[in-house]
This record gives sequence, structure tokens and C-alpha cells, in this order.
Amino acid sequence: MKNKEIESSEEIKMPELEIHGVWNRIINWISNIPHIFWIWSIIIFLALLVIFVPYNIWQDFWSSLKKQKIIAILVLFFSLVAVSLVWSVGQRIDVWVFMYFNMHGRRKPWLDWMMLWFTQMGNFIFAFGVALILFLRGNHLLAFELIFGILTLGLVVQFMKVLIHRTRPYIKLKNMRIVGSRASGQSFPSGHTSQAFFMATLLLHYYHVNGYLWLGIYGIALLVGITRIYVGMHYPRDIIGGAIVGTTWGLLGVIVNSQIFG
Repeated sequence: MKNKEIESSEEIKMPELEIHGVWNRIINWISNIPHIFWIWSIIIFLALLVIFVPYNIWQDFWSSLKKQKIIAILVLFFSLVAVSLVWSVGQRIDVWVFMYFNMHGRRKPWLDWMMLWFTQMGNFIFAFGVALILFLRGNHLLAFELIFGILTLGLVVQFMKVLIHRTRPYIKLKNMRIVGSRASGQSFPSGHTSQAFFMATLLLHYYHVNGYLWLGIYGIALLVGITRIYVGMHYPRDIIGGAIVGTTWGLLGVIVNSQIFG
């Protein structure tokens, strides 16, 4: 795939925000885990799933899955987004939107820190923290499902990253900013965004809320995606792909829950 870089000589190079100390070491440790580890973990997990899950549960799951037309639509939409990565016009649009969110306007230090804080809502540590709170409040089942879902989703996202192999924007583009640490690995889909949408979908299934709160929770998930562009780690289509994967995984989690615990 040929990526056309868009460079703007009119943009003034703004200072990047760097992270130091313990938090930086934790982020780097997670980022430097070899991708082959994630691939083998997926293979082993799927093998164990096939061996130990009873056949009747697979039948019930497949029967329920066929009734979920929304999942088929999401899978189709994701496929179209993935295929569009070879489209040169799409890449130019991606770069234009990326540069707008990453460079446009004055960037105060407090805004950088706020966006950096929001982007952490898409990492494993935040998810484990939410699961711990749920567990301590007595909702053990939801805490377990959240952790199990996040781990399996992380494996699936890493597998997709290796297969699609899209380079991160900070490697390709010039005159852009990096806020925080440089994430390793590939760019599509966004893991942070997928986790945020997965958590939103799963939690909304358990807690019946009104339309405004529903929009607010998904709005927070969308903000996590926007922060990934702001900090220089992902293109817009990475965010769209991550949102679709996370939402789909959340819906699959709802189906599994209904079959096993329903």
C-alpha cells in the first residue's frame, strides 16, 4: 500500500509532551511484549476453547449469533474499512483529519495532560481497575466477564494488527506531535478504542440506563478514540476499526453471557 505523506510547511512545530518515571516504564514494558507472544496466546486460547466448551453450547451460541443481524452488519462494515486502507484517496483524508486533530490550534499543557489522561481509559490498567471496583462491590460475574473480554479482545486486536500491518502515523508523517510515549506495533485497528467501546457495550447491557446516559457513555468511548489521534498514535480509520471491533466483541460477550448464565 502506497501512503502519500502530506507535509505542511506552514505548521509550526509544537513541543511534544513526554512522560517519565514509573508510569513511562510500565507503558514501555507493556508495549515491548513481543507480538509473537500474543499470536501464540490466541492459538492456544482458541484450541482450549474448542476442546473444553461442550458441543451443545456451541450450537446454542451459533443459533443466537445468527439472530444478531447487527453483528453481521458490523463485520461487513469492518471489512469495508479494512479493504479501504489500500485506497489512496482514503489515506489522504486520513492524513488530513489526523493532522487537524494532532496539530490544529494552540495546544496548552493542560489540554495535553487532559487528553493523555482520557486516552489511558483505553489501556489494560484502567480496565483492571474498573473490574476490581466491580469485584469489591460484589459484582463478581461482571468483573470476571470484563477481564476475560478485555484479554481476549486484546489478543484479537494484536492478531489483526499483525495481519493488516499498517504503519503508525508518527513513523510516516512529518510536522506532527507526539503526546506521551510512542506506542509500538502496528496501527490498525486501535486497541485503546476497541477496549473503550467493548466496555461501553458490556456495561450498558448490565445497567439499564436512559438514552442520555447511553449517549454519554458511548461519547466517552468516542473521546478515547479521538485522543489516540491527538497523541499521534492512530489514523481516523484505525479509530473506526477499533470502535467496530470493540462493539462487536461486546455484543458477542452479551450472547455468551446469556447462553452460559442466562
